[in-house]
Amino acid sequence: MSNAMPLPLYAIGLGSNRRHARYGDPRAVLLAALAALESDDIEAVDASPIIASDPIGPSRRRYANAVALVASELSPPEMLDRLQEIEARFGRRTGQRWSARTLDLDILLWSGGAWADASLTIPHPALERRAFVLGPLRAIVPGWKHPLRGRSVRQLAARLIRPKPVDPNASGH
Repeated sequence: MSNAMPLPLYAIGLGSNRRHARYGDPRAVLLAALAALESDDIEAVDASPIIASDPIGPSRRRYANAVALVASELSPPEMLDRLQEIEARFGRRTGQRWSARTLDLDILLWSGGAWADASLTIPHPALERRAFVLGPLRAIVPGWKHPLRGRSVRQLAARLIRPKPVDPNASGH
C-alpha cells in the first residue's frame, strides 16, 4: 500500500470559436485539445460536457467551452507554460484579447489554493462572473471551494444565475 501524496489537481478552462484546418469545428478543436493536454506529466482525471456560449467582447462567433480536470506535479507557472505551448500548436496568436480564437486554455483552479505572480493568478480572476466556465466546472467538481471566497463551485454558479432582486427604491411608489 502506497503512502504517496495525491498529485495536485488543476481545473483547466477550454474555449474555441474558430475552425482549425486539421481538427475542424470548435467542438472538435476542444476534443483535440483535451487529448493534447495528456502527457507524461499531466494525467487527465475528468472532463465536463462541451457547451456552447455567447462570446464576450467584439467577436460575433459562439464559443465551444469545457473544463478539464487534470492531475500534475507541474507548478502553476510550468502548467501555464505547457498550456501556452498547446495554444501555440493550435495556432493561437497572442495579444488579441477577446478576438476569435482557435484555442484558449486557462487555469481556473488549483488544489494548492491561490497563486499570484506577474503572469498568472489562480483562481482565475473572472471565474465567478462567467457562467460558461462555472457550468462545466460544476458538472465535474461542484464541491471544489474557491480558495478566496470560501464558496463551492455549485454556490458560485447558483449566485450567478439566481434572479437579482428588484431595487425597492426604483418601484415608483
